[in-house]
Amino acid sequence: MNLKLPNSIVLLTLMIAFFIVSCNSKKSEKPHKKGELVLINGGKYYGGVFRINETEYFRSLYPLNITEVVSHRIINQVYEGLVSLNQATLDIEPCLAESYIVSENATIYTFKIRKGIRFQNDPCFKNGVGREVTAKDFKYCLDKLCEADVNNQGYWVFQNLVIGADEYFQSTINKKPLFSGVAGIVVLDTYTIQISLIRPFASFLAKLATPFTAVFPREAIEMYGLEMREHAVGTGPFQIKAIENDESVFLERNPNYWGKDSFGNQLPYLDAIKFSFLHEDKVEMMEFAAGKLEMKYRIPLDMFSEVIDNRGVLTKEYAKFQVQEKIEMSTQFYGFLHSEAPFNNINVRKAFCYAIDREKLCKYTIHGQGVPATHGLVPPCFNGFNWESIKGYNYDPIRAKEFLSKAGYPNGEGFPLITLQLNSGGGRNANVAEAIKKMLEETLNIKIELNQVVWAQHSENIETGKCKFWRLGWVADYPDPENYLNLMNGLNVPKDPKDKAYINSFRYVNLAYDNIYNKANQTVDQVERNKLYGLADQMGADDAVMMNLFHDKQFRLLQPYVKDFPQNAMEYRILKSTYFVPH
Repeated sequence: MNLKLPNSIVLLTLMIAFFIVSCNSKKSEKPHKKGELVLINGGKYYGGVFRINETEYFRSLYPLNITEVVSHRIINQVYEGLVSLNQATLDIEPCLAESYIVSENATIYTFKIRKGIRFQNDPCFKNGVGREVTAKDFKYCLDKLCEADVNNQGYWVFQNLVIGADEYFQSTINKKPLFSGVAGIVVLDTYTIQISLIRPFASFLAKLATPFTAVFPREAIEMYGLEMREHAVGTGPFQIKAIENDESVFLERNPNYWGKDSFGNQLPYLDAIKFSFLHEDKVEMMEFAAGKLEMKYRIPLDMFSEVIDNRGVLTKEYAKFQVQEKIEMSTQFYGFLHSEAPFNNINVRKAFCYAIDREKLCKYTIHGQGVPATHGLVPPCFNGFNWESIKGYNYDPIRAKEFLSKAGYPNGEGFPLITLQLNSGGGRNANVAEAIKKMLEETLNIKIELNQVVWAQHSENIETGKCKFWRLGWVADYPDPENYLNLMNGLNVPKDPKDKAYINSFRYVNLAYDNIYNKANQTVDQVERNKLYGLADQMGADDAVMMNLFHDKQFRLLQPYVKDFPQNAMEYRILKSTYFVPH
């Protein structure tokens, strides 16, 4: 028997059904109460605070003033640019630009910006509500990247590359900035921006994936000025909630984030991220083992065999955790100041390079958490780059003594006391420094003293040429050999020795090197470009620009409930797709 329901009942039934579907949909997009995990579409979960520790405090969160990795790892959650890196593969992919077109001669890049992207809510905006991002915002930020400003350390990204960048930079030095900004950065319409290069540069998109090219609002600069060091206003999945100096940085979920996953869930899944700054590596390890941190990056040297056995497997005590392992796009090295004695003498630099037993250093001092850097500056992580063809420095005490004698210091006689400066925090860096000190003293019959200073002072002394011999490492800003070879680019050495050298702190200048390096950058063919990069890396090794030590081998431990936090060779971290499962 067929029954025909009254129209009013049908309408009521449809309204109830729509209400139920609507509520379920909102449940997927709007998380829950903080502290609880809620199942959403695709088997993911909303909720949780990802607790992560860094052993050094950050220097600045202002995108144009980023010089160290801790700041990178924080602001990558807050700021975004036209393109970004895929966390698993490190491939370039669209971000705030939904698409882009590259001209045939690889000199004109046209980006179409997504509509509806909004800055995070902040008091710098009217009524505290973030406004929409347009092409004009990118024009403003990329012009600022080319301003002469002590707080701008990213000018090198566009220097001698983007049309009009150098002219605009000079106009800001003269306090008469060009009204139109950088000529090669043009707003075509509300959502389209075009960047034109002087010449082809094969790694340009990779450069655009660095924090230096992130977008931020003019209103924030006008309201906060130098306070942008801690007051970040971006478009990213997380936003700054609270900062306690030297103790913690707390990021909360951006409720208006534009990104969604393939199941339609709004990202990010996590409620928040908490960065702590425990300086002692072992204390950090204890906090992780006690369940107070979600990740432990690097295993303390004196605990390595306790955590991982001689088969490379987690021991019984740590078997419940996840372990990840990969050779990193990083090179740990000790720098020489080429502009002053004794390291203005190539024979001294070569003597130091031959005096180090890198195999022993990697095996015993850092317990296998690195591979010897005996083939140059570029790490063995790039497809097509013939790392092993570069002839670097093996341990050779006889040659080390010969070169020191050539320099005028037979058996170390008359050689001055050398201070090796390193950043404070103990742990691996201190252990490595002690080992290097012993090797140099025993092989060359010289004296080395160690000086540990806080990171801010360490980097300031290096950049201003106030120390002659220092510990440093380079973790890739973007995945390309050029990012390493740029460290030896003579264009990064200021003409005035009193000015800061942010990139080439060695103050190494070699016209032949610069010519090869620049030719490689303009070569679009990947195979030919890698050959030229190999020649440049070999030249840097021949000149003993720095003392390369090792390339890090990453070991990361994760709590068993952490999902979708892939490891990569850059330790590039974006937590917008990371989530927890009930445990």
